[in-house]
Amino acid sequence: MAASPTAPPDPTPTPARRRARRVATVFWGAAALLLTAHLVVDPPEEPAGRLRTPHAPPAPAVASSAPPAPPTPRPVGKHLPRSRPVRLLIPEISVDAPFTDLAIGRSGQLQPPPADDTNLVGWYAQGASPGERGTSIIAGHVDTATSPAVFVELGELEKGDRFQVARADGRRASFVVDSVEIFDKDDFPSERVYGDTPQAQVRLITCAGDYDRKARDYTANLVVFAHLV
Repeated sequence: MAASPTAPPDPTPTPARRRARRVATVFWGAAALLLTAHLVVDPPEEPAGRLRTPHAPPAPAVASSAPPAPPTPRPVGKHLPRSRPVRLLIPEISVDAPFTDLAIGRSGQLQPPPADDTNLVGWYAQGASPGERGTSIIAGHVDTATSPAVFVELGELEKGDRFQVARADGRRASFVVDSVEIFDKDDFPSERVYGDTPQAQVRLITCAGDYDRKARDYTANLVVFAHLV
């Protein structure tokens, strides 16, 4: 399924947009394709968690026969001020998990959440916070060496499903799923996943595909695209 449409970039250089551009620059580097390359730590002989194939894209919209309207600026949509996320709530797949901060490691890759806690998600703390204008990155393990982890059923989400992020300011940012897609790590669309947006959007990311025992890693990433409602 295609990601939600985006508006033209906001020309006003707000701090959030400057921060988002810096985030995009980091992620579009050579190591960006491997953001979640280590979201699974040395799994057992048969990985504990599996993800199903996401749904097919919807049919394209039928063009209107009415004359085109004069061009008007597209709205950037709702957004909230910056605030640290404290809990991710996805009722459809029974996720109720606290957050930890993630940072870019020496390798240039985003460090994963600790593998010893199967009910923990991480967010890239130098990027947009969930609900803030821009693209917020939330990552979690699909499984660990001993058991399934917090995002083992992430692939069960469908377009239209909703989830919430409880924030330190006491607000709950609500998001609706636009699409659920799987990408080979060798052909990961970095710009589409991590690129700056004028709306408040979220990407939920975990590992998917087959487990490559030689590389000690999964062959794909599963990405949930969602926007603030």
